[in-house]
Amino acid sequence: MQNTISSTQIKPGIIFLILLMGATRFQHFGGTFSLPDASLAVFFLAGLWFSGKSLFGILLLEAGLIDYIAITQFSVSDYCISPAYVFLIPTYAALWFGGRYCAKISNQSLKHLPTQLVILLVCTSVAFLISNGSFYLLSDKIPDINWAEYTSRVMQYYPPYLNYCIFYVALIYGMKQLLSQITFFQSETR
Repeated sequence: MQNTISSTQIKPGIIFLILLMGATRFQHFGGTFSLPDASLAVFFLAGLWFSGKSLFGILLLEAGLIDYIAITQFSVSDYCISPAYVFLIPTYAALWFGGRYCAKISNQSLKHLPTQLVILLVCTSVAFLISNGSFYLLSDKIPDINWAEYTSRVMQYYPPYLNYCIFYVALIYGMKQLLSQITFFQSETR
């Protein structure tokens, strides 16, 4: 059975995902005192574990608010803010729907892990193409270069984009599996 968000029931997992994005979104690739951005993983896991569409909207609002605060209050660069910013909606939707698809095709057991990993790789790659392609097409910050040159420049960002998402999903998924096993053993001993 899938979890849903209702106004009367807020799940600890939802709070965790909201806090994780809040704690990591200020620097995309991390820094000396910050972790890499977990937003991609948050949208995927929210889609995987929670079916309420309102959570997707809440996470989008949170992302926009964090970006606004980071730029206006903490002097984070606004380089990525352009007309392409609106394309973060389909970027994150690719991850959300990837998570929803994983939830429909599997019961979240370990035997479905390879399939879920492939889906995560595909939807994260699609998200990368949407966000970077829209930035190329709509931003005034890209000099007059062709797609091939732009692609060769931006491909250096693809491995960390993909790796951070996979790392966070694997870590959080693993923690959830471990906690469910601990809970199972605790209920068995009572």
